[in-house]
Amino acid sequence: MGCYAQLTPDERYQIRGLLKAGYSLSELAMEMGRHKSTISREIGRNSGQRGYRPAQAQRLADTRRREAVTRRITDEHWQIVERFIRFDLSPEQASGRLCREQGIKISPEWIYQYIYADKAAGGDLHTHLRGQKPYRKRYGGGRERRGQLKDRVSIDKRPAVVERRSRLGDWEGDTIIGGNRKGALVSLVERKSSFTLIGKLAGKTAAETRDAATGLLEPIKEMVHTITLDNGKEFACHGDIAKSLKADICFAHPYSSWERGLNENTNGLIRQYFPKKHDFTTITLTKRSPRLRTGSITAPGKSFDSKPRMK
Repeated sequence: MGCYAQLTPDERYQIRGLLKAGYSLSELAMEMGRHKSTISREIGRNSGQRGYRPAQAQRLADTRRREAVTRRITDEHWQIVERFIRFDLSPEQASGRLCREQGIKISPEWIYQYIYADKAAGGDLHTHLRGQKPYRKRYGGGRERRGQLKDRVSIDKRPAVVERRSRLGDWEGDTIIGGNRKGALVSLVERKSSFTLIGKLAGKTAAETRDAATGLLEPIKEMVHTITLDNGKEFACHGDIAKSLKADICFAHPYSSWERGLNENTNGLIRQYFPKKHDFTTITLTKRSPRLRTGSITAPGKSFDSKPRMK
């Protein structure tokens, strides 16, 4: 059974704008990449006395969705969700597995609400969530306080093709710091395939980060077109990385981690097995090939293979 993709709030505002511009249903559907029946059903079900209004349409759709979820999701389904969460799957992964394996769609947000309700009732499901953030430091205005990297190129100038994820070779990168700042990892994720490379750093200097990143990517540098990085000082040698790999490097806006969303999510997966208190100096790299300079990152009971397998 396929999983229907609900219209988003942005799409509902787009419908309103195109209707005001005089688009027909067929033209509107083609412009949005949606089926004509989807647009027709949306306008028919969610219009009021004053016509189609995006905010009202979203409220009506949300109400119907809540009522439908209450009817169609059984205790058995929630038991499956609980089992997935206790296996340390994220709500997003649990939602995808339930859709693919059972043909039942429960959004990640509904699963989060279920977990928080379980927590309020004294349950422990929340302890299996990866992101345990009791306190979030906020910086007013998103202003960078770490200084600017020399010759930094903003993500605003990144080629538009990168956003579409239509080709292999566009990467995101960041570093992960060990407990008590002992050791670090550099993580690189390819945007289309989610192929991931992880390298160990003795420290967090720009030179070490440069050497680790180029060492991981050089064996497959023909599949490296762009790299989008965090603004940390450890990437101060980004010019050397770009020259070595013949790739374009750009940087996300300060405190805008969602612009490297895949890399941030991957780092969360890595943190599940190498938590913040873990001493990264205990991680070892077992050489597989001197020519490729790759291998397996290992720690007691854990192993991450970094041998390139991209096709």
